[in-house]
Amino acid sequence: MWEMLLESFTAPSLTQWLQWIAMWGIGGLLIYLAIKKEMEPALLLPLGFGAILVNLPFSGAITQYINGVAQEIGPLDTLFNAGIANELFPLLLFIGIGAMIDFGPLLSNPKLFLFGAAAQFGIFFTLSMARLFGFSLVDAASISIIGAADGPTAIFVSQFLNSGYAPAILVAAYSYMALVPIIQPPVIRLITTKKERMIRMPYVQREVSKVVRILFPIVITVVAGLFAPKSVALVGFLMFGNLIRECGVLRALSETAQKEFANIITLLLGLSIATKMQAEAFLRPETLLIMALGLVAFVFDTVGGVLLGKLLNLFCKSKVNPMIGAAGISAFPMAARTVHKMGLKEDPQNFLLMHAAGANVAGQIASVIAGGLILSFFA
Repeated sequence: MWEMLLESFTAPSLTQWLQWIAMWGIGGLLIYLAIKKEMEPALLLPLGFGAILVNLPFSGAITQYINGVAQEIGPLDTLFNAGIANELFPLLLFIGIGAMIDFGPLLSNPKLFLFGAAAQFGIFFTLSMARLFGFSLVDAASISIIGAADGPTAIFVSQFLNSGYAPAILVAAYSYMALVPIIQPPVIRLITTKKERMIRMPYVQREVSKVVRILFPIVITVVAGLFAPKSVALVGFLMFGNLIRECGVLRALSETAQKEFANIITLLLGLSIATKMQAEAFLRPETLLIMALGLVAFVFDTVGGVLLGKLLNLFCKSKVNPMIGAAGISAFPMAARTVHKMGLKEDPQNFLLMHAAGANVAGQIASVIAGGLILSFFA
């Protein structure tokens, strides 16, 4: 193959070199954020290194083409076809995520489901915005799923819909997930009063039986499947992971799913997605627009959840702190921790963590159901 490449060799243009250098810089930035800022390092590190790998001239990591004919298949392309093109890696990762989640706080206070639903508002708002900016309906739907605040869901949906912007969507989704502690506080402060932020919500620990914990993932899967059939793969794998956690007879497997299994899949995910970060496909104005729309999605997710809390306070005798609505996004557990810290800053005796955690895991369920609805509407 290399002899044929040399025969067909033409010196790269200045534009190509500038594009490659820019992508090396982007790859370096992702590596920096992963190491120095510890922003989703298990994903951003392989993604950044992969971006450098695929943007080296005649890189052996990806398939090279001569006169439009593929030569020896590159290993990253093989990895992409094995795990991303068929949506396998995101689904496998959901098993690990499900095994990490404790639905106890949510089952103790089921009304927190409402916050998980309200915090998906950014998805549908961003879909409309993306259409206004000229994206096709399928691409707009793929971009909007950044608002799910759930990387695997964003990958699954954008790949299932065959969007050409999947790499940019992935980078936006995971970047903003890591930036939740920076994005959410100013938005929350803007739409709440200090008095609202100081509302205390005493947490009454209600024991959730093992039977309920085991039945919950099964029932959720069945209900989601009946009302949003396209969500079955997303919800099912997430709930299967949770069933492994709660059944009590697969403790070692549950711990493996939460740690080694999830970490390995995340590393492979980052490397394989990098295949689509080649300069000519990634460096275009639409990428910056997608990043901006992703930020809009996160902001309006936060707004939707907080406004629901304010609305409930108009009718409920027992007041809720509207900040917990912001934890209804799927970014687990960053959103819950962010809300808890904001509560403590306003009132050192105001402990919102369990309430926020309940809304946060509700957001996990709502985000995958929203992803399934997007697929049902536009696939």
